[in-house]
Amino acid sequence: MANIPLTRGQFLLPFLGILDEAGAATSSLLERCRLPASLEEKSDLYVPLLPALRFVETAERTQGIDDFSFLAGQRLHFSHLRDKTRALIAHSPTLLVALRHACRWAPREDTILSMWIEHHDDHARICNRLTGARGLRHLEHAQWLQNIFAILIIRQFTGADWMPATIAFEARYTPGPATRSSWPNTRFLSGQRAAWVDLPIAYLSLPNRSHGARPMPCGPEDDLLGYDIVETLKLMLPSYLDARIPALGEVAEMAGVSTRSFQRRLAQSGLTYSDILGTVRYEHASRLLRDTDAKIIDVAFASGYTDPAHFSRAFRRMSGVTPRQFRERARPE
Repeated sequence: MANIPLTRGQFLLPFLGILDEAGAATSSLLERCRLPASLEEKSDLYVPLLPALRFVETAERTQGIDDFSFLAGQRLHFSHLRDKTRALIAHSPTLLVALRHACRWAPREDTILSMWIEHHDDHARICNRLTGARGLRHLEHAQWLQNIFAILIIRQFTGADWMPATIAFEARYTPGPATRSSWPNTRFLSGQRAAWVDLPIAYLSLPNRSHGARPMPCGPEDDLLGYDIVETLKLMLPSYLDARIPALGEVAEMAGVSTRSFQRRLAQSGLTYSDILGTVRYEHASRLLRDTDAKIIDVAFASGYTDPAHFSRAFRRMSGVTPRQFRERARPE
């Protein structure tokens, strides 16, 4: 059976807002491109991607709107992402972990979207591509949104004013003067093998700035209880780090449920027990490295690791740097 690429209706809302403010016949444009005329009422549902791109291009041309997708991108918010994706990012201890979650769940935003991280000498690239869409006309509309979402995720860790040094497009596309003036210190590239934005590789170890204000899921596909368990474990597990850490079955027994039920509850959050334990260990270790003069081997033991080499590998998976590099960057001379 032929596959129909889909995208979430949420991503068309900024375009609809611009058109409505301009007095355009938005419903007629949607119907002409075979999209639901009442899309605003169904924004949490999925719509076919190719008609969505055709709608944006038709509206840009007929309404005389330059760089329509850039203007829509300015209206995007972190809240436009799926509830589960936002919650996973909010629970991520570092930017690197958050970006990995975003890469893993990208196909739930656009069903043919691939997203990955590339490491270069002094910078990383957050790349994206629509599978099978190479050569598709007007691809820049989708790539603007995908790049903007990568930027919005990075800003959860860097702050709202951060801008990438480069924004790249797979499409053959040149932004207009007004768009370039909004990104005065950013260069634009086109005709790349994928769309991407770059950032200094040291930023991957930045801690989460959203603690205490974590967005919680509320859609029908998510279960709040799964996230309640995540919060409970993150409160409980630090007290076990310098002793024997309870196994999954023991934690399930503490919760009064079977191991399988407990795993199922965690699966609803998109996390495993190992994910949560790794986050707790990392947050404890990074605090000791940043705020104390404890030897790295002692930090490893205090964080629940019996093998310093295992600790170093696990820490690097979370932050992109070794414990020693993290301490040097967190406490410059």
